[in-house]
Amino acid sequence: MVNLTSQALKHPASLAGAVATGFVVGLAANLGRKAIVQGVSAVQGEWDEELKAEHRATLKLFDAIEATSEKQSVRRKMLLVQLKHALSKHAFEEENVVYPAMRDHGQVKEADALVHDHGYVKQYLFDLSELSPEDPAWMAKIRDFRSDIEEHVRKEEEELFPRLRAALGEAGNKHVTHVMNKAGFAAA
Repeated sequence: MVNLTSQALKHPASLAGAVATGFVVGLAANLGRKAIVQGVSAVQGEWDEELKAEHRATLKLFDAIEATSEKQSVRRKMLLVQLKHALSKHAFEEENVVYPAMRDHGQVKEADALVHDHGYVKQYLFDLSELSPEDPAWMAKIRDFRSDIEEHVRKEEEELFPRLRAALGEAGNKHVTHVMNKAGFAAA
């Protein structure tokens, strides 16, 4: 076996090249991951349609979780990690782009209520992380969580986002879409 330390001292340029190559490969992999994660949103077009697509993807994760049994604790944990990631990215987009736009267009109380809902999303995720996925209380918590998410989604999609979309106008909607895609790529 070759001693890497002595090799590095003899050939520092080789070590530097390997480190640089590793950095570039890691950076490219991260950008590729971000492009895949954000790709669903970016191709949707309009900001509200992108968020609706993310809502549907989140509900599919809930479906997958609810289709598991108590014996599938590893799968439940993996799906919970996916749910956390999806909700984190989604919340980042809404809290940093959409809700400020709502406030700027007279929906201050509504935007603040949605941010408040997001606090409970974090609470649910924490509580689920603390429970064993084999515990029957875990699935009961998932179902309560889903119910609250569905009500949050209904308010956004049926009431609040259409009002914001109308208030923004064509140029405003295009701008929010662009800024939200940038935020989503950063969060992915």
